[in-house]
Amino acid sequence: MALFEQVNEDIKKAMLARDKVSLEALRGIKKEFLEAKTAKNSDGELSDETAVKILQKMVKQRKESAAIFTEQGRADLAENELSEAAVIEKYLPAQMSDEELTAAIKEIIAEVGAVSAKEMGKVMGVASKKLAGKAEGKAISDKVKSLLV
Repeated sequence: MALFEQVNEDIKKAMLARDKVSLEALRGIKKEFLEAKTAKNSDGELSDETAVKILQKMVKQRKESAAIFTEQGRADLAENELSEAAVIEKYLPAQMSDEELTAAIKEIIAEVGAVSAKEMGKVMGVASKKLAGKAEGKAISDKVKSLLV
């Protein structure tokens, strides 16, 4: 089942269960998916690959908002953002562990032939494409920096 249909089914389930947090997060996902489907350059379809990118962006936004709320002493709002992020993360593919990420980056570094931090751009270009959806961009970037020093 495509992610879009899965989200629609889960909205119905959340409504029946009266789960406000899940319902709010799922409605946000559906809104983003519909906007992507009806965008100017869109063909009216939403591939799962595009959907995963949208979901990653949404999780990142929620986590950044939670960090800001925590800094401002608004733990109640931060908790809500984090719980929505957790709901959204259920639709993302499993994230790589630190060991798996290290092994994958080492392989990419060897493939590209990078030896210094100056070649980080080359490695990041390949790593971002190969590891899309499997690891966060910041985690990839941090790991590449640590391995190229």
